[in-house]
Amino acid sequence: MADAEEIRGAIFETIDSLSVHWSGTTRWRRPLLDFVSADDPRFAKLGGRSGAPHALPQDFLGNAGSVASFFLPFDEKIVASNAESRAEVSREWGVAYLETNALIARIGEHVTEVLHAMGVEAVAQPAVGEFDRESLTSPWSHKSVALIAGLGTRGIHNMVITDSGCAGRFGSLVLDADVAPEPVAQKERCKHYTSGACLECVELCPVGALKPDGSLDRQLCWSQCKSVAKGFTVLGLAYVCGKCATGPCALSPGDQ
Repeated sequence: MADAEEIRGAIFETIDSLSVHWSGTTRWRRPLLDFVSADDPRFAKLGGRSGAPHALPQDFLGNAGSVASFFLPFDEKIVASNAESRAEVSREWGVAYLETNALIARIGEHVTEVLHAMGVEAVAQPAVGEFDRESLTSPWSHKSVALIAGLGTRGIHNMVITDSGCAGRFGSLVLDADVAPEPVAQKERCKHYTSGACLECVELCPVGALKPDGSLDRQLCWSQCKSVAKGFTVLGLAYVCGKCATGPCALSPGDQ
């Protein structure tokens, strides 16, 4: 089996190459990648906020050693397109959502093949897995995994803010190899939490689903996404809005 650094390098190079050579219209900035032990006790605590159970890495791979979490940050032009109107979601944002989901699927296929050739088994998680439309939860949350892996911190808008901002999509894979996370000191990235000076994401929400105390009306948010999807039927099932991800922390941490 390959060593940890070889595994890390192979995964990053595959993700980076596939995103750079994507044949669609969406463009991304440089991806982020990190790892967390499959035995991290925080996995067992996930789902507590919604009350729904969250899967463990071992549910997908019995001898799971670690979980790889990655982030595909949208190009600045995609964010700018969705920030132009307070009410209308841009076509570019809808396309980016669908194409990034497709890219995450392709990443999963290629990474598992590359790792298999290196003697490592992996199970990729789909960008949009099983989704309960009553509880509005999924048994595997890429955002929650990203938080555990240290890719970012949760903002008041309930999005994960990374060093490349929050506008983009997360993906993850379960590996049977042990790959330790990068030794990076964690820091708060939400400007509201660092200085109390920003609630722009709350103000940007077109339906008032986000509250100043950090609570989210999930049903109201979902209704907005369904409404937007009706106007994008030619694209596919683009259940998106993303207005809260176009503020000061869209492209970089809000504290910068």
